[in-house]
Order: sequence, then structure tokens, then C-alpha cells
Amino acid sequence: MTETSNWLAACRVEDAVENGGVCVKNGEEQIALFYFKRRNEWFATQNECPHRKQMALSRGMIGSTTDEPKVACPFHKKTFSLHTGECLSGDECAIKTYPVKIDNGIVYIGKFPK
Repeated sequence: MTETSNWLAACRVEDAVENGGVCVKNGEEQIALFYFKRRNEWFATQNECPHRKQMALSRGMIGSTTDEPKVACPFHKKTFSLHTGECLSGDECAIKTYPVKIDNGIVYIGKFPK
């Protein structure tokens, strides 16, 4: 990953996993990057699950609930909004979300959470 101003170059668009996620490392930080092909949307969140403190969200399943894109933790199936990071399973916890942009075929993740 390379750094450009306030954006981190994560990958080329054609290298992204369709309808799934990958882990992007930024120093010691891990960010989950998701390409929701069915919606033609990109999302980025922290990779750490807030319940078990495991770096696993990038391996979670993505889907939608009433048009809200979400990711489910692969360990305990708690779901989180990919827009806001809110836990959709009723828990008080939330995850960080990051802006994502595409420029000249490169996927960039904002350095600062939304």
C-alpha cells in the first residue's frame, strides 16, 4: 500500500475480491476493504471484531438488510452496517468505517475514519 496525502492506495480495481473482503495493512493498523459488486459500491472498516478482538471482519460475509449493506463477523455472526459501522445485531458496540474512492483504476482508503 502506498500513501498519497490523506488517502492510502489499497489495490487496483481489477485486483479486488468481488462480493467479499480483503485485509489491507497500514503500518500496524488493519483495514477491511469490501467490494460489493452487486451494488457497485466499495466500503472500508476496521478489521478487528469488537467482540472477540480478532482481526476477522475482512473474512466476513457481506449482504443487505432492507437496503443497508452489512458485514457479518465470521466467528459469531454479529452484523455491522458498512455505511455507519453500527452493530445491526442489537449490541452497543460499533466499528470504524473509512471513506473509499476510485481514481484512475486505483482503490484508495481515507486515512481517517468517517
